[in-house]
Amino acid sequence: MDKVEEFRALHVPGEPLILINIWDAGSAKAVARAGVKAVATGSYGVAGAQGIDDGEHFPLDAALANLERIAAATDLPVSVDMEAGYGDTPDDVAVSIERVRAAGACGINMEDRMPGESGLLSSSDYCKRVEAAAKSGLFINARCDVFRGQSAETDGPTLVDEVLKRSLAYADAGASGLFVPFLSDKKCIASICEKSPLPVNILRSKNGLTHTELAKLGVARISHGHQPWAAAMAWLEVQAKKVLSGDEPDY
Repeated sequence: MDKVEEFRALHVPGEPLILINIWDAGSAKAVARAGVKAVATGSYGVAGAQGIDDGEHFPLDAALANLERIAAATDLPVSVDMEAGYGDTPDDVAVSIERVRAAGACGINMEDRMPGESGLLSSSDYCKRVEAAAKSGLFINARCDVFRGQSAETDGPTLVDEVLKRSLAYADAGASGLFVPFLSDKKCIASICEKSPLPVNILRSKNGLTHTELAKLGVARISHGHQPWAAAMAWLEVQAKKVLSGDEPDY
């Protein structure tokens, strides 16, 4: 079984793949030693580690070089956060994702809104980008930002319906998974998992639902997003302050 199929097989509703998102080869080795089944980058941490803002400000060539180092550092399947696909057009996306495949990835994440934009692409426009990316044969995790900035408490059923409509279209376009971030409402997650034609990926929220609770709702993949990188940077800052104040650091 090749790496893509190995990665695909890890997406089991109720027995979710847990991705503690990494940002470079060193962090990939760290989580691999801990026993993860796959590694995945988070674009925010990858860019932040270079002192660059998220939103495709990290050049594609640099992102691919980073990916090559990660892929060389582990035998585990590697998925890379490609933000909006690094391409103005579907043809551009196809070229970028083919380069990702050549660099050693078995899967990608791709957003359904363009860099710097708050509004979502129309379903039809995004599906063209998914179709282009899917030509690579990689696992295409289609991110759906319907819940971004919205209230699950007041508009949950309407938002769920929109997610499910998009999930059907995304699946038909060749997507392999459905990533629905900014959502921690149990009823909404359960409804999406029950009816989505694609295995569902949920972003872990600090003080939110546990891995066990998400598994019981039918989630197939749990991502930690930028949180590991942010926690590591916060720890480093605290240690630096201790040293500079004359205290002993925790390392």
